[in-house]
Amino acid sequence: MHRLIFAVLAALFLAGPAGAAPLCGELGFSGLLAKCNRGEPIEITLSSGKPLGKGAIALQSGAYYEMRITADGSAELALTGAPFFRAIWMNEIVINGIEVRPMAIDSLEFDEAGTATLSFIAIKPGSYEVKIPDTSSDSQKVQISIQ
Repeated sequence: MHRLIFAVLAALFLAGPAGAAPLCGELGFSGLLAKCNRGEPIEITLSSGKPLGKGAIALQSGAYYEMRITADGSAELALTGAPFFRAIWMNEIVINGIEVRPMAIDSLEFDEAGTATLSFIAIKPGSYEVKIPDTSSDSQKVQISIQ
């Protein structure tokens, strides 16, 4: 009898808000890619001598995001951040209309002007950074936290 009561209470607890998707409320885990579970787009600009972004970025674990990385072609630049890329579930990368569904990435390099759009779900809480490799300036990196 105690096991039955425990099982019912556990089922009620898991079916409540604790098991729901972060931004959707009642959709549950089936709603991870739902429109209501999407955070604000993240804009990153690769340009010689200019900052990557407008400051630190806070993401919510379990929410869906798009990161638009735009290179202006002023220099051959890359964006690295393997720890961050390992802390997310990558849905796809779209480059010139071509959709790539990778298991993981370490970096993206732009030889010419263009845009790559990464869509992902933030998973592992922590503090991360994406940056232009071999640079030391704070403006050449973006701090990203997953909460």
